[in-house]
Amino acid sequence: MLSMVAAFGGLDWALLGVILLLLFFLIFLSLAEMGLSRMTKPKAAAMAEGGVKQGRALHQLVGEPEKWVNPLLLSVNVCQTVQATLTGVVSGRLFGPTGVAIGVLLNVVVFFVFAEAVPKTYAVQQPDRAALSTSKLISLLVGFWPLMMISKGLIGLTNIVVKGKGLEQGPFVGEQEFLGLVEAAAQEEVIEHEERELIESIIEFGDTVVREIMRPRPDIVSVDFGSTIDAAIDEAFEHGVSRMPVMSEDEDGNQDVVGIAYTKDLMKRIRAGEGSQSVDSLIRPAVVIPENKPVAKLMREMQRDHFHMAIVADEYGSITGLVTLEDCLEELVGEIVDEHDDEDPMVRSLPNGESLVDAGMAISEFNDHFETKLDEDEFDTVGGFLFGILEHVPVTGESLEIDGWRFVVDELEGRRITKVRVLPVVDVE
Repeated sequence: MLSMVAAFGGLDWALLGVILLLLFFLIFLSLAEMGLSRMTKPKAAAMAEGGVKQGRALHQLVGEPEKWVNPLLLSVNVCQTVQATLTGVVSGRLFGPTGVAIGVLLNVVVFFVFAEAVPKTYAVQQPDRAALSTSKLISLLVGFWPLMMISKGLIGLTNIVVKGKGLEQGPFVGEQEFLGLVEAAAQEEVIEHEERELIESIIEFGDTVVREIMRPRPDIVSVDFGSTIDAAIDEAFEHGVSRMPVMSEDEDGNQDVVGIAYTKDLMKRIRAGEGSQSVDSLIRPAVVIPENKPVAKLMREMQRDHFHMAIVADEYGSITGLVTLEDCLEELVGEIVDEHDDEDPMVRSLPNGESLVDAGMAISEFNDHFETKLDEDEFDTVGGFLFGILEHVPVTGESLEIDGWRFVVDELEGRRITKVRVLPVVDVE
């Protein structure tokens, strides 16, 4: 050991000092990177307004992340490269070729633990303190114009090699990262839980297609082509609808939608004493859309073209369901109950501990309610899921066990499952 120390020359001690300085600087940069990335704009603004020391500098950094992210990352890369090179030089001078390998190993262990894991773990545990303590120096660092120019130049070079809108417009986060930030903000009471749920609904809304929210064909309230206006208005009043598809049947018994009848048009004719006439003269054109159409796109079309109802068809052109503007809005804000809606819940608890589930309940909602992991990709509803698993038309009382739950077919309408009883399976040893 003494001989090794004696072998140290003035240059070696100088290089070792530089390595230690770089280590401390990398610790500072890691602390700043994690602390600033976990700081939200509302919290930073509150700190600045409350007169917290360095709160104003923190607010400026959080408000414009594109100004500090790239310079900070560039500084980290430069420091890591320089210290790794210097460590190799010092190790090589002391131990020869073997020393280079030793230096690399020590560099990986020491710098990973002390310059990465330790400061970032602390910043995760104490994000406010980490962000505040580093904000002033980071502001000075990103204000150093040579560093800014080099950073912009490298980003420009990157965009030449790999054209990317993201790099041109600044840093961004993915969907899952954003949802994680929203969840953290709700837990820290930066936003309300209702706001969190709305944000999550908006994010998920972009991936939702019409098939997932439509009213299936058996549930469509319709009127037959050739029916009287009186019969049509009775049907509308019974179900509390303002619009109804008008269905026609060909010689082979196949039904198709010929148009839409508006309740307001029917009422005008009845007031004029024309209730015995055919509803055919009041039919308005129907909008037909594919079942894989994104709901967000459909809403924009409804707003642009001023329609509130669309008929849904599959890839073969067969009618599979119906979707309204209210269905689209409910996907965003939750169930909308008006004076005409039947408030029968999707899940009803029974006295014996079982749950009676509407078979039309979405698989995603069922999974959320019962904390299950049923397949959401292949099936849309609980009834469709059971029908697909059974691979035959069930009978009332037929049951099956899936993931620790027993599903019992409670009610059928023809070949369609309408009600299902659900209960946990109890293991008896």
